[in-house]
Amino acid sequence: MQGLVATHGFDEVTIAQVAEAAGVSKMTVTNYFPRKEDLVFDRAEVIIRSLADAVAGRAPGESLLAAVRRRYSERVAGEDILAVPTATFARLVQNSHVLTSRALEIADLRERALGDAIAAETGVDDVPQRIVAAQLASVDRVLFAEGLRRTLAGRPREEIGQASRQPPARPLICSNRPWAAMASGPERIRMPPGG
Repeated sequence: MQGLVATHGFDEVTIAQVAEAAGVSKMTVTNYFPRKEDLVFDRAEVIIRSLADAVAGRAPGESLLAAVRRRYSERVAGEDILAVPTATFARLVQNSHVLTSRALEIADLRERALGDAIAAETGVDDVPQRIVAAQLASVDRVLFAEGLRRTLAGRPREEIGQASRQPPARPLICSNRPWAAMASGPERIRMPPGG
């Protein structure tokens, strides 16, 4: 498949071409990979479940944010491609609208799974719970995006891992101000300076 993608680009390669190159039938490929994107994102289910599993398996007293950051740091330390991609993988995704769309879909499904896990743990499934899930998922999404950006810039993997483990310059704060502004109406959705 690498030769096909290098020659034609991922978006232009068909499942039939992949099957022919592999010496198998198209049906065999689609039995294992229902979507062409699954040839690249073959661990999509692991990615989707990753944050929910981190939250469900956290130690007593460990915060939701700490569990998400810990899981990401563990993946970086273990040289997991899901944490810090290789340059080849990063370029492949960056150069494909189909793969970029699938990556965003996976991120949305991961956020939903995290929200479901938080709701299952707390017994509450409401908008504030979903906002917490979105905020937590955004931590992982930003860490991955930054890893992708630095990989494409040629930065060493160890440096990328170090950057992901650094605490934020100022504490992450979850404020009620945005929630109050949203409740007041769309014209008032503005964050005050420093908020």
